[in-house]
Amino acid sequence: MIKLITLAAGQGTRLRPLTDHVPKCMVEVNGRPILETQIETAKKAQIDEMHVICGYCSDVIQYDFVTKHLNPEYDTTNMVYSLFCAEEIMDDDVIISYGDIIYQASVLEKLRDSKADISVVVDMEWKRYWEARMDNPLDDAETLKFHQDGTIAELGKKASSLDEIQGQYIGLIKFSKEILPEIRQVYHALDKSKKYQGKSFEQMYMTTFLQLLADEVCPISAVRIENGWIEVDEPGDLDHVSFYESGGAK
Repeated sequence: MIKLITLAAGQGTRLRPLTDHVPKCMVEVNGRPILETQIETAKKAQIDEMHVICGYCSDVIQYDFVTKHLNPEYDTTNMVYSLFCAEEIMDDDVIISYGDIIYQASVLEKLRDSKADISVVVDMEWKRYWEARMDNPLDDAETLKFHQDGTIAELGKKASSLDEIQGQYIGLIKFSKEILPEIRQVYHALDKSKKYQGKSFEQMYMTTFLQLLADEVCPISAVRIENGWIEVDEPGDLDHVSFYESGGAK
């Protein structure tokens, strides 16, 4: 069995006024809410269960295929905290998806089929997508470097040059059933009074947590794609749906 957990607790203030009355995951792309597209993609990829971490305007999310979990601290916490609001169902292979992305079924299927204990989707053609979205990709893109064996050595830091970006993490992760007990152990052992890349425990970035897992638990496998997805972080991102419709898993 495999479960998909979508992290969709936040409002998405950069998308206002589109998020004045709905959560970010309910903003429409091609006439359909992001979450509805994720549900359709999950069904195509034969995902057994889908869970959504809700917070802001959670009552708007009403779909038969999903089980909702509440992050009551959604306005003061971040992705990792949200993920562990559904810890009780993390007892099988799980795929974790950000709530502001859509992706082709081929992308999700390639991640689903990964045999590694920890896998993340990496867009190897990230630069053409970022160049379409902004004048300077370095204003937003983060580091991602590979070891010689192709596993991920570093991700999620501020990049000072394009040489530090060999691909781009897109917000799709898979944890195997076998590694989940160790991942939970690492999370609960973290010092809650400590800063993690400048953020509190509650506001820790997912990339920071993934780097901890890469350093302390096991290698992270890269599931490589070439576009076939988009992020909806601000209204201008709605102009780049072509990057979702083209490319994808190879």
